[in-house]
Amino acid sequence: MSAADNSTKTADQTLLPLHRVSFGESGPPQPTTLPDGSPAWLVTRHRDVQQVLSDARFGRAQLYGPDAPPVSDVPNLVNNPDLVFNQDGPDHLRLRRTFRRAFTPRAVARWRPWIAAMVERCLDELARCEPPVDVVAAFTLPLPIAVISELMGLDAQAQGRLRHWTAYAFSDGSHDPDEVTAALEEFAAFAAELIAERRRDPGDDLVSSLLRSADTEGGIPEAQLVSLVCGLAVGGHDSTMTMLGNCLLYLLGERPETWPVLGSDEKAAELAAERLLHLIPLGDDRGSTRHASEDVEVGGVIIPAGSVVVADCGTANRDPAVFPGRPFDELFSPLAGANLAFGAGPHYCMGAWLARLELQLALHRLAARFPELRLAEPAQGVEWRLGATSRSPLRLAVTW
Repeated sequence: MSAADNSTKTADQTLLPLHRVSFGESGPPQPTTLPDGSPAWLVTRHRDVQQVLSDARFGRAQLYGPDAPPVSDVPNLVNNPDLVFNQDGPDHLRLRRTFRRAFTPRAVARWRPWIAAMVERCLDELARCEPPVDVVAAFTLPLPIAVISELMGLDAQAQGRLRHWTAYAFSDGSHDPDEVTAALEEFAAFAAELIAERRRDPGDDLVSSLLRSADTEGGIPEAQLVSLVCGLAVGGHDSTMTMLGNCLLYLLGERPETWPVLGSDEKAAELAAERLLHLIPLGDDRGSTRHASEDVEVGGVIIPAGSVVVADCGTANRDPAVFPGRPFDELFSPLAGANLAFGAGPHYCMGAWLARLELQLALHRLAARFPELRLAEPAQGVEWRLGATSRSPLRLAVTW
């Protein structure tokens, strides 16, 4: 559920599975160039990336200041200045407190029984299919949409529109700008009406909880609430769907010997899910961009005030100083250091607990119910879902 920015797209590797994309070596901060030709600093070592993401002197809001160059040529939700991810200081803290009150790890733990029941219902539907089956259409997409829809109290019509809105909300710039603008306006209108409905008739859903928290916090502009609801709706399912599809491609295509372990041992599935989150990026944009408000020393290098800084979480998650050995060798062992898949510091992904829970339960129960699950087509021929900042199989045929 984290918001990845699309200003740091790597060289085209879109035919490769994401667990096979190449990463550079981690090292001291060094000058780099963004896709638009503007200068930036690249930070790759684990401790340096943690510093940049945790230090308030490296912010997001100034990337959208009046004198800043445009972050993207095409509008999208990720680069909306009202999004909580793009706020800093008091504005950001108010929004995060609003979200945190309604979305705590304790609250997510209370959701576990009905999320587990939802996983089982999706698996029941899958079991009624005649193999081979597209596991994306039958499981990895409907499960996270059902979970976020239940949390937010969305009706069937809204559920049907979520994938359409997500394609434009997380556009990588390949869509027509007018189409993106029209889709985002429609999405914002939906969110504004949903907020109005929950104010008139509040319930136990997450949107009502957010509004109660916002009233307690006070001073939150309506545009920021609309962006918060939009981000929750699309981010709340896209990341989980993406991770599930990419994990299944890796596990069934390259590590089939691990599949029975995932189904028989829930703790092993939890450890594997964390490892896979750590090693498989959501998409080809591995950098999270920040703006230096003053001169800051990072890893022995002075990054000047006003610099754009790219914190490369993908490379940092492979830093041999923190994670020795071959990355995928110890799939069922705890990580040796902090997982930066969800970021770090004040902009740490607020939906990380839910994403982890869904991935753990989905992998464990899918392997338990379908111990002989396997790919029905060669992994090399997978067709990719493109056009967004995340990437995963568009279809993935499986059999059992």
